[in-house]
Amino acid sequence: MSTVESNVRPDYDDELKAIADYALDAVIDSDEAFDTARHCLMDTLGCGLLALRFPECTKHLGPLVEGTQVPCGSRVPGTSYRLDPIKAAFDIGAMVRWLDYNDTWLAAEWGHPSDNLGGILAVADHLSQCRVARGEAPLVMHEVLDAMIRAHEIQGVLALENSFNCVGLDHVILVKVASTAVIARLRGASREQTLSALSHAFVDGQSLRTYRHAPNAGSRKSWAAGDATSRAARLVDIAMRGEMGIPGVLSAPQWGFCDVSFSHSNRDLSLKPEDTRRLRLPQSFGSYVMENILFKLSFPAEFHAQTACEAAVTLHPEVKGRLDEIERIELTTHESAIRIISKEGALANPADRDHCLQYMVAVPLMLGELQAEHYEDDFHQAHPEIDELRARMVVVEDEGYTRDYLDPDKRSIANAVRVVFSDGSATDKVEVAYPIGHRRRREEGMAVLEAKCRRHLATRFAPGRCDEIMTLYQDAERLATTPVHRFVDLLVL
Repeated sequence: MSTVESNVRPDYDDELKAIADYALDAVIDSDEAFDTARHCLMDTLGCGLLALRFPECTKHLGPLVEGTQVPCGSRVPGTSYRLDPIKAAFDIGAMVRWLDYNDTWLAAEWGHPSDNLGGILAVADHLSQCRVARGEAPLVMHEVLDAMIRAHEIQGVLALENSFNCVGLDHVILVKVASTAVIARLRGASREQTLSALSHAFVDGQSLRTYRHAPNAGSRKSWAAGDATSRAARLVDIAMRGEMGIPGVLSAPQWGFCDVSFSHSNRDLSLKPEDTRRLRLPQSFGSYVMENILFKLSFPAEFHAQTACEAAVTLHPEVKGRLDEIERIELTTHESAIRIISKEGALANPADRDHCLQYMVAVPLMLGELQAEHYEDDFHQAHPEIDELRARMVVVEDEGYTRDYLDPDKRSIANAVRVVFSDGSATDKVEVAYPIGHRRRREEGMAVLEAKCRRHLATRFAPGRCDEIMTLYQDAERLATTPVHRFVDLLVL
């Protein structure tokens, strides 16, 4: 046995080079992607503003040291905070993710690419102010939209065939990686600096999925992405100060990310097939993910339940007067929904409830709607019939639903609900394959998205300010040329 190791320093891993080259050099020329990014911006910030109604969210916001003054500090929408970009990235990222109402992406891995807006907007606001202070031209919103497209693409393509949940890691690792790449671009990092920052994103210890699953589901899932995008901003800063990278961070035998964190199933610790132990990039980076992103428009609910909620709302008129007559509620779903959100037993907190398929069906069956407030402790305690309905639910997988979920040409998120009464009668089986925020229902969904955004703006701003913001959102050309700091001016108190 050899007693020495070769110390020939490797080149950067190919996956890191592909991400860096795309982030720094690719030209994004898709009108559809930029138009979708504009709607994504509107939707994401609206979700963050709505979250400010909840003290469990706002307790995380603000400076780490009270009274801190930051020249050209990044602003946090909906507040009067002016923070360093790293803390602001955390705050914005936590806000937009808090209610599980921002966009999503479903593949081998799940996730929410608009989480990256925390780092993007915080850094861009700071940079724009700094440029003006130096007498230079400000950064404009086109660059923010461009960064959003790139971040969506990096996170989404890495998610297509790489299941991080199957090795016990949370999908916010992809937020950290994507945010690192695009923040490096915004800050004018060199290729070497970008590669260094990306290598540090992977060499970090990564978030475990424990906080998303029964019986440990809790509110960390609501700020984890803020933590990830904030960490990205910090790693870029470290790299741009000249810190060396770790070029073989993915591929190094024994010590690299793939061997340490990606080679074994977390269920039984069995060794994965060899061709699944490395990160796979099944297609080149472009604008595919933003063009196909999934918006949560009707319900603040984990996305695998969106169509189940829609089916429950459809059935509400038939069952609202017969809740005590229900013998059985049949939920037909796909494998991912079963793995993530199908649970029984006591639900301990709002985060536990908004990741429970049965809860998210019970409420709209009862009320004909599902709002963020319906996950709160007081509401749950006041409505014991929710748990009574949960106890009567039977969940089964439709293998066809699962196949269509994984089919890249379909990406359906199908669910069906049927209610059987004690007298033997039953409702029709209501099946919904594509939620309203799906690309296949994009045209139908845009008016709903704009109404959702206006509703969320109204929770923080006077009608005149809401009108001003919406008018800017709806004017693509004017929005693109608006200085970033002027845009943020409209969104702060």
